Amino acid sequence: MFRKPSPPPAAGITPTERITSVLGPGLTWTGSLRGSGGVRIEGIFEGEIHLRGLLVIGESGRVTCEALRANTVVVAGTLYGNVIAEKLEIRSTGRVWGDVTVVTFTTEEGAFLRGQVRMEEKVDLQLEPPEGQPTPDKSTEGTDNSSA
Repeated sequence: MFRKPSPPPAAGITPTERITSVLGPGLTWTGSLRGSGGVRIEGIFEGEIHLRGLLVIGESGRVTCEALRANTVVVAGTLYGNVIAEKLEIRSTGRVWGDVTVVTFTTEEGAFLRGQVRMEEKVDLQLEPPEGQPTPDKSTEGTDNSSA
C-alpha cells in the first residue's frame, strides 16, 4: 500500500541479460563462440568470442582469445587477449592481459590489468559481417575451377 514509485527506465539503456549458457569448471573448449545471449565460463576456453550479450568469466574461468568482442564483459577469472566491449568490469579476483577498447570501464580494488585502456563514446563490435560480404565459413579456398 505504501510503495515507492519505481523510477522510469532510462532511455536507450537495455537491461542486463541473464546467463543462458555455462561452460562449467573442469571443462576445456577450443573453438569459436558466436551468437547472442548470456554466457558464463568457469572452465578453460581458447579461441574466438563474438557475443551479442553478456560474457562472464567466473573465478575459476580461464579464457585465451586474441580479440574478444561482446556487449558486456565481466572478468572474475583470467583473460589473455584484447577486449572490445561496450562495458568491461574487472572484479577483485579478475586478471586481464591485453588491451581494452570500451565505452564503460570499472574495476574493483585488487583487480589486475596489464595493457592499455582506450575509452570511446561508441564501439563497433563488428559481430556480423557487412551486407553482401561472405562469412569466413563460406570460403572458396581450395576449390578447383580448372577444366580438364
